Amino acid sequence: MNIVGKKHKPIGTAPALALVNPKYPRNVGAAIRAASCFGLKQVWFTGDRVKLDTKERLPREERMKGYSEVELVQFDYFVDQFPDAVPVAIEISPTAEVLTTFEHPENALYIFGPEDGNVPQMIKRHCHRFVAIPTRHCTNLAAAVYIVLYDRQHKRMMTGLEPIPTACQMLSENRGPWETGEDFFKSAEMG
Repeated sequence: MNIVGKKHKPIGTAPALALVNPKYPRNVGAAIRAASCFGLKQVWFTGDRVKLDTKERLPREERMKGYSEVELVQFDYFVDQFPDAVPVAIEISPTAEVLTTFEHPENALYIFGPEDGNVPQMIKRHCHRFVAIPTRHCTNLAAAVYIVLYDRQHKRMMTGLEPIPTACQMLSENRGPWETGEDFFKSAEMG
C-alpha cells in the first residue's frame, strides 16, 4: 500500500477507483478484486476507518493472483492526483445520469461514498459526472463497484473498444486442478 503526501507528484492512473472513507476492510478488499477482474490498476481510499499496514492482509482477497497487479493508495486528496481524469461520482442525485445509458469516459475516476453516507460536497465539486445505479434499494459498496465496472466493460466490448473473449480466454488463472481455461474445457469435454 502506498501513502502519498499532499505535495506528491501526481501518480493517479485512470481509469481508477476512489473509495471515500470506507467503513469495512472487506469492501476495500472486494474493490481491489473488482479492479483486478476488470483491468483497473489503482484503488484509492480516504479516511482512517479502514486501517491497513503492509503486514495486514485484506480479507479473502489476498488469494487472488491479480491482487498484486492493483496498487492500493491511501490519500485524502486523491482528486489532485488525477489531473487528466474525469471524476465520476456514483451517487443518487436529482441530476444523476442512470448507469443504463451512461457513456463511460476512457479516463474515468469512479468515486464511491462510504457505506453509511454520501460523497462529501467538497469532493462532489470536483466531479464532472454523477451516475445512479438503477436498483430498487441501495447496494453495498462492493456490489456497487462490481456493477459499475461490469457495465463499463460490457459497453466497451459492445462498441468494439475491447475484444469479447472466449470462455477459454477468460479463465486465465489457475482455478483448481486445471492450469488454464483450455485444460478446463478439454477435461469437461472428456468427462
